Amino acid sequence: MATGRNHRPATRSRGIPEATVARLPLYLRALTALSERSVPTVSSEELAAAAGVNSAKLRKDFSYLGSYGTRGVGYDVEYLVYQISRELGLTQDWPVVIVGIGNLGAALANYGGFASRGFRVAALIDADPAMAGKPVAGIPVQHSDELEKIISDNGVSIGVIATPAGAAQPVCDRLVAAGVTSILNFAPTVLSVPEGVDVRKVDLSIELQILAFHEQRKAGDGGEAAPEAAPAASVPADGGAGAAPAGAEGTARKGPDGDMPAVMPA
Repeated sequence: MATGRNHRPATRSRGIPEATVARLPLYLRALTALSERSVPTVSSEELAAAAGVNSAKLRKDFSYLGSYGTRGVGYDVEYLVYQISRELGLTQDWPVVIVGIGNLGAALANYGGFASRGFRVAALIDADPAMAGKPVAGIPVQHSDELEKIISDNGVSIGVIATPAGAAQPVCDRLVAAGVTSILNFAPTVLSVPEGVDVRKVDLSIELQILAFHEQRKAGDGGEAAPEAAPAASVPADGGAGAAPAGAEGTARKGPDGDMPAVMPA
């Protein structure tokens, strides 16, 4: 099976807008659910509703793929699953390394959605010598001293960082120097990477803070007094349970961290 190091998705070369690329996984998730129910065709309105977008935007997005559906029939579900999977590069094997096997890293290692979506967890890496050799999700953890060799041996181009904030940049630098060109960052910090390296960031604290903002607005719209901002003294000085980790502002360009939904699709 081909590895991710030797193949790149065709989306950029074909000029598909980044906003459309960001919606393709939403369409694929909805289509996969339809396929599992043996639904042969779907209208643009039905698929748009399932993906949470409007039908005009969906039809425009699919036009970039060269898929226009059939009037009165709709879109062929199985063909669209294949077409979108191909555009996203999911019809090939993408080896992934996860660095930082604490609670979050272990949860990611146990996430069953990787294999079904074209990603193979090639290695789990941690700096703690006590973790070396311990199996997590059936994969033995390897020490970070072996990081460069692991990346080279497995042809890895995608790295997942689930370390504490202070360790994230040094890990990122080592990943990039070893040849990794795409990074999914779960650490609550901004990563600096060279041109040509893509970073996607997941920051649960930022997503929760945004939800808190909307909850406060809803309370205000209902005629209730919106809660006042907590005074600085109420936040533990040691960054304990009451303190949210610092987040990063997302951008759509390469280099600094980009936006990403906080929760992985099931």
